Amino acid sequence: MRPSRVVVVTGASGGVGRAVARELGARGDIVALIARGTTGLAAAAVDVGSAGGSGLVYAADVADHEQVRQAARQIEEDLGPIDVWMNVAFSAVFAPFSEITPEEFERTTAVTYLGYVWGTRVALELMRPRDKGVIVQAGSALAYRGIPLQSAYCGAKHAIKGFTESVRVELAAEGSGVRVTMVQLPALNTPQFDWVLSRLRRHPQPVPPIFQPEVAARALVHAADHPERREYWVGAATALTLLGQRIAPGLIDRYLARTGKKAQLTDRPPTGLANLWEPADEERDYGAHGSFDLRAHGSSPQAWLSAHRRPVLATLGLVMAGAVGALALRALRRT
Repeated sequence: MRPSRVVVVTGASGGVGRAVARELGARGDIVALIARGTTGLAAAAVDVGSAGGSGLVYAADVADHEQVRQAARQIEEDLGPIDVWMNVAFSAVFAPFSEITPEEFERTTAVTYLGYVWGTRVALELMRPRDKGVIVQAGSALAYRGIPLQSAYCGAKHAIKGFTESVRVELAAEGSGVRVTMVQLPALNTPQFDWVLSRLRRHPQPVPPIFQPEVAARALVHAADHPERREYWVGAATALTLLGQRIAPGLIDRYLARTGKKAQLTDRPPTGLANLWEPADEERDYGAHGSFDLRAHGSSPQAWLSAHRRPVLATLGLVMAGAVGALALRALRRT
């Protein structure tokens, strides 16, 4: 039986971070939960305990380096050496770039990009002297392909990819035993779309196909177990995005210019919530799931192939990605 690990999860109060915390709890891990919303954090700790692990709460704003640093030091004082650090926390603004204020863009970048930078920095400060540890970055297909209405988020995800690659190479050059890996995630059914700051006239939605956050959680935990892989992809559309961006970026630009905005809108009015400056789950627990349960997939064959790839399986995965992605694009054209 695998011994329990001390695992830090940022953004643990809701969405993917919440699903990751439960997955780790089911494995018997000791999970340090970092986020701003105290009600969501407390519920996440209960989830971890109910699943079979141990969850402890550390309230912090990941955009603030000193808060992250103090949380990490307290975690090691309370729980012992950190084995795995998972950067999951983010925020966003749904609006055309020209309608996002400089303060909002800066805040989104501070949370979504610098939050990963600060998490990685404090994790390395603790792991490098021990010459072991794993850092997992929850990435996105949008690290390869920017889409309309999400310029701040897309910019941050692109930046995370470049930053992570640079740090990984530096660690390799010094022969470090610390491993860093990324998991590029697809559209997910999380509370993001219920509490994100939005200036759209209708409620935003993930670009289909949509997956449940547990799909992402399983992939992130697998990456923590197998950090020798530089990168994992979840969801066929994610792999298709990578291929399309390398093969025909101009075609994708034209397609997104025609369909990208409509694909992110529902027929419902917006909620009016916004968690950019203050946590939405300070007084209410939103859990891991958003409002798209009826449309979300609970599994991803491409994620399995990415995690267990061999030459034949990798080829099959790309074929499946192309087929499923083509169907998704056809469905979008009809919306």
